[in-house]
Amino acid sequence: LREVRGPVLPGGVALVVGGMALAAWAAVLWWAGALPPALVAAFGAEPRPYTGLRAYHWPPLALLGTLALLALGGLGRGRTGHAWVLTLFGRYRGTVRRAGLLWVSPLLLRRRVDVRIRHWRSDPMPAVDAGGLALRVVVHVVWQVKDTARATLAVADHTAYLAEQVESTMARVLSQLPADAFHQDGPTLRDAEAVGERLTRMLAAETEAVGIEVYSAQPTRIEYAPEVAAAMQRRRVAALDAQHRDSVLTSVVDAVDDTVNRLTTRGLVELDDYERKALVKDLTVAFYTGRSE
Repeated sequence: LREVRGPVLPGGVALVVGGMALAAWAAVLWWAGALPPALVAAFGAEPRPYTGLRAYHWPPLALLGTLALLALGGLGRGRTGHAWVLTLFGRYRGTVRRAGLLWVSPLLLRRRVDVRIRHWRSDPMPAVDAGGLALRVVVHVVWQVKDTARATLAVADHTAYLAEQVESTMARVLSQLPADAFHQDGPTLRDAEAVGERLTRMLAAETEAVGIEVYSAQPTRIEYAPEVAAAMQRRRVAALDAQHRDSVLTSVVDAVDDTVNRLTTRGLVELDDYERKALVKDLTVAFYTGRSE
């Protein structure tokens, strides 16, 4: 199933044909004297005596009336950013993407589809990270209907299908990484760009079958579920405190090493092992106390 161009004509042509058919239909009635004299006089014509509608009047009246009905009944207004999906007895007959006054056969069923670029923001959805911790995630998706035939006929509701695929794809992507890496370096769900790129790629592959193109799928909020949020906040504070202490200790050790090396290299002091250890201990305590205040 692929989108193809549907049968359509300019609306002006249908208006001309319909107007001519109505004029001819009125002319037949006038010739038979079936039009009201006041109406005939309004158009500057001479009334004719009514002799009744004969058998030979009915075929042209039926033909011209049917032609006028088809011509005027198929008129419609195409809108920019929207398309008509045409079907006949359940069979796909084409898509009309043109704008303006158009004529489409009134025998065809029209279904309007929005083909503009659209934004969709999810409600907070449940998910788990690689460690099994419960999360709440909000995703923002930018998408567009590219194939109206598949979006309309291949699935009952393409917007509902998109929402379901967002939830499914998001669960798969988030379950591959931890939300936070407290005591180790590595990729986490806090890297929004990498997570969004992976989510966009997987979601685009899932929705291609129904004619939807996904331009972007970005998690706008990733947070812990209420039942674990307090515990994870305490763990995060403890990890930050440990990182701060480790950073301070590293800088203190570097400063002590640099100080001792300068004193001994320049010959300012001569230290044996015991004196070196004592000096290192005293400097470490002094530097660490000063940096912690």
